[in-house]
Amino acid sequence: MNAFTDLFIRRPVLASVVSLLILLIGAVAGFKLQIRQFPETSNTTITVTTTYPGADADVIKGFVTTPIEQAVASTDGIDTLVSTSQQNVSTITLYLRLDANPDRAMSDTLSKVNQARRVLPKDVNDPVIVKQTGQGFALMYLTFSSTVMDQAQITDYLVRVVQPQLQTVDGVANAQILGGQTFAMRIWLDPTRMAARGVTANDVAAALAANNFISAAGEVKSDYTQISIDAQTSLESAQAFGKLVIATHGDALVRLGQVATIDLGPQSNDSSALFDGQRAVFIGVRSP
Repeated sequence: MNAFTDLFIRRPVLASVVSLLILLIGAVAGFKLQIRQFPETSNTTITVTTTYPGADADVIKGFVTTPIEQAVASTDGIDTLVSTSQQNVSTITLYLRLDANPDRAMSDTLSKVNQARRVLPKDVNDPVIVKQTGQGFALMYLTFSSTVMDQAQITDYLVRVVQPQLQTVDGVANAQILGGQTFAMRIWLDPTRMAARGVTANDVAAALAANNFISAAGEVKSDYTQISIDAQTSLESAQAFGKLVIATHGDALVRLGQVATIDLGPQSNDSSALFDGQRAVFIGVRSP
């Protein structure tokens, strides 16, 4: 052993070269070694969103949130479960454990929500289930504003043109519109005029459901021709909605325009977005 150490004492240059070689090998290995003690981890969340138009927070909690909570609580891999109930909307978020299989948990959640669907009120919209892995915020936010178009018009343009193109870009998982307003036919009922004509809100809802729909009427064929039939059963303007018959009293017809004010506007004004003091619409770009 002394002979081995004496070699480096007698040859300091060799000792320096060997030390530098060991240092170089260690530096190279340090950059190439995989991190095993602290691996990169990402949390997965599953969100169940259910809308019940016209219901207050208490109704949402008792008839929507609670049944779905009881159904998904036994999903495999859940760490914590958080729910919120507000007017019209129920939101349930499932936080999975780090060692859980997100795909298995997603399929299990879908199955359990479908089982709970039969006990929900009949007017409840189908639950929307979204799985998200990784960071909960977008990598980029794009702002769109205009001095000519309102938010509803900007949103319509983004949905038709900008959003589809962004979602086809490599590395983009989703392009979510934030602060947008969707076009809708707004019908403002007048209780005084409705009472004078003996009309209720249920009469209006029933008339809209029965007369404003899309029908596939079929086609007409002969030996040499084939013609598609367009029944035009949907209403497309405020004037058409105003002429809709909602009730009859003998020979008298009560039309929607006689008991309501109708205009084309945003579907909801519950949320809005501003940029530099001006109304705008954002698009959040998320990665896979």
